[in-house]
Amino acid sequence: MAVSGSAVLEAVLGRIWASPRIVEGFHALCDFGGRFAGTASEARAQAFLAERLSTIAPVRREPVPYRGWTRGPARVTLPDGQALAAHALVRSVATAAAGLTAPLVDLGRGTPVDIARAGKTVRGAIVLVRHEFMLGRDHVHRRRKYDAARAAGAAGFLIAAHLPGVGPVTGSSGDGGAGHIPCVGVGFEEAARLAALDGRPVTLHVDGVFADAEATNLLATIPGTGEALVVLSAHIDGHDLAESAIDNASGLACALAAAEALADVVPDLPRGIEIGLFTIEEWALAGSEAHLATMPEADRARRVLNVNLDSVAGDDTLTALTSGVPGMDAFLRTALAPAGLSVGLHPGFMGNSDHANYLRAGIPAFRLCAGFERPGSALSLLLTRADTRDKVHPHQLKTAASVTAAVLLAACSGAALPPRLDMATIARLTSG
Repeated sequence: MAVSGSAVLEAVLGRIWASPRIVEGFHALCDFGGRFAGTASEARAQAFLAERLSTIAPVRREPVPYRGWTRGPARVTLPDGQALAAHALVRSVATAAAGLTAPLVDLGRGTPVDIARAGKTVRGAIVLVRHEFMLGRDHVHRRRKYDAARAAGAAGFLIAAHLPGVGPVTGSSGDGGAGHIPCVGVGFEEAARLAALDGRPVTLHVDGVFADAEATNLLATIPGTGEALVVLSAHIDGHDLAESAIDNASGLACALAAAEALADVVPDLPRGIEIGLFTIEEWALAGSEAHLATMPEADRARRVLNVNLDSVAGDDTLTALTSGVPGMDAFLRTALAPAGLSVGLHPGFMGNSDHANYLRAGIPAFRLCAGFERPGSALSLLLTRADTRDKVHPHQLKTAASVTAAVLLAACSGAALPPRLDMATIARLTSG
């Protein structure tokens, strides 16, 4: 396609809105299940994504060795012998066959401040904390609570869903190494039962097996006329409680749609696009971390921007989490204006998606997400069995893909981008 200003933008966005492929791709990914890393569900999704990518550009499969883990059963047994359902957090260490019996300490929200305030009561206890809406300004991530609890001497860790009726919450915890403790998610209703037992002993049973494994990142490059590349990323893996529809079948479907719409435009533009579909993201961003850690510095220097799509549907509002990168807000406003599009802009650093690793590598990056600061939206259902496709509307997918395509088109066409980040700026931006 010849480059002719607004006509190109209209054609690119028209392809997204006229085609059923984005919705078909989204449903196909949900059909595979939750895509938990190392499972047949993830393998089926990988094969589908590789085939779709191959219609855009040659696919590179990047192996990522990692410490794999297979989840076993988990439960919490009350003093009367009744067992409550639980779900082991990713990479939880196992308890002994008899379980771990210790006093339960209810820490409420369970922030690091709450844990410090509880003092010596945490040591040797099984602590109970609450999950939070993940896309809010004041969100305290589960791993911060877990790390604070084990540093304070907790023997076990329970995190409860913050909404009723959705069952246990899941997510990652430690890495199973020395000093890590058994940890599970429980439901809202189970937490109410446990809270009534504050100070009394309960027994935690967790099973899981660690083994060396190898994951695979999928990469494809649409070259431009110059050496610079704009990275479009989304994560493949999810959780086995449901379909991981919002998080992150939505991001994958939008990334494919935007890349397909731009595939014959980018070769005539100054900058190319690298598509990075990363796995083991739900394991503390391990896939993108390994990708960047092994990349030669000269290749890092070619990557000038990362557009990361993670949970981009489930609500009609879109926000770019810009982490305060200098010049990013202005770039996004300018890039979206020709299409009459806009997104919310949040400058705070939220390090729970792959854009965080690009920032740490000095590459300007932002995460596009839906439902920021909207706890009443379907985004509140992430990491639960309610993260299913019925929460996502086609127009949300197409809007997110259109925003993505407009940003990529501007970036590849030679628009002024935020400058590369020096070490001092990286430290300042990622300290939150």
